[in-house]
Amino acid sequence: MLQVGSEAPDFHVKDHHGRDVRLGDFAGKTVVLWFYPKADTPG
Repeated sequence: MLQVGSEAPDFHVKDHHGRDVRLGDFAGKTVVLWFYPKADTPG
């Protein structure tokens, strides 16, 4: 578990267009991550 204010480890995910994005791509910028389940779908 990360502590409040600590630096997040680098990781990668797919964006809404299916492209790979790394947290490190945004070094020096403010980043907001928003995770949510798919609404009304089986997953």
